[in-house]
Amino acid sequence: MISKILVPSDGSKTAQIAALFAVDIAKQLKASIIVLSVIDQRSLIAQTAPASKTPRHTIEPMEDYLQEAAGEYAGEIKKLCDKSGVAATILIKMGHPVEVIVKEAKRSKSNLIVMGSHGRSALSATVLGSVSYGVIHNDKSIPVLIVRG
Repeated sequence: MISKILVPSDGSKTAQIAALFAVDIAKQLKASIIVLSVIDQRSLIAQTAPASKTPRHTIEPMEDYLQEAAGEYAGEIKKLCDKSGVAATILIKMGHPVEVIVKEAKRSKSNLIVMGSHGRSALSATVLGSVSYGVIHNDKSIPVLIVRG
């Protein structure tokens, strides 16, 4: 029985479409959702976000900017859950996305992972490091539903 669905999201249109699927499934099965946003530490190299891109229009550390952005798009999914009567929690973590998603799915005892994919081929996914491809091949114990954009 599916009672807990992990929904990793990077804020992309494809992730939003996957979230819609997850909320619909959760509603039908009376399951809860964990919205997970992973900030890839490899992208943080002591950078700052430009003032024009930040909500307060001030220069701020990239980590703070990414945390805030992740919170915003995870919050949009939570609003969708609330509107549909689905219990949801938000987690924002740092690390390598594939490793964090698999680890969190096990830790939270999720019964299903629903995530988006940009539809790259297996060859380009290997070269480019597709997160969905990595999750599918990294853990065989939790079912993964891949939603294409």
